[in-house]
Amino acid sequence: MSPQPQTQPGAKQRIVTRFQRLVANPLNRRLPFQTLLETTGRTSGEPRRTPVGGRRTGDSFWIVSEFGFTSQYVRNIQADPRVRVRLRGRWHHGTAHLLPEDDAVARLRTLPRFNSAVVRALGSGLLTVRVDLAD
Repeated sequence: MSPQPQTQPGAKQRIVTRFQRLVANPLNRRLPFQTLLETTGRTSGEPRRTPVGGRRTGDSFWIVSEFGFTSQYVRNIQADPRVRVRLRGRWHHGTAHLLPEDDAVARLRTLPRFNSAVVRALGSGLLTVRVDLAD
């Protein structure tokens, strides 16, 4: 897969991302059973934990990034696809794959309803991400 060009985020993305960074994510990260995606910061090398909504199917975990290739966690995955996912309070190692050829809107129909509705309403440039879980 060739790297996608990085575009500047629009006003909608800046507003949503600011709310998530300052309010929603700090609260959600504290919930013991919130699903989290842990990437490695592409510049800092530090772990970055992002609350996500998705679904495990067999040995894969599926999510849809609401801002596609401009999402920070997607940019981190492009730099290092090794991730961890916390599902039901337990951490799993895995390798993330960005799937621009996947129909992200159709994929959302297979994922948890509330999160999918929010992603559809607020997102632009949707991108499917599959994490192949190792354990």
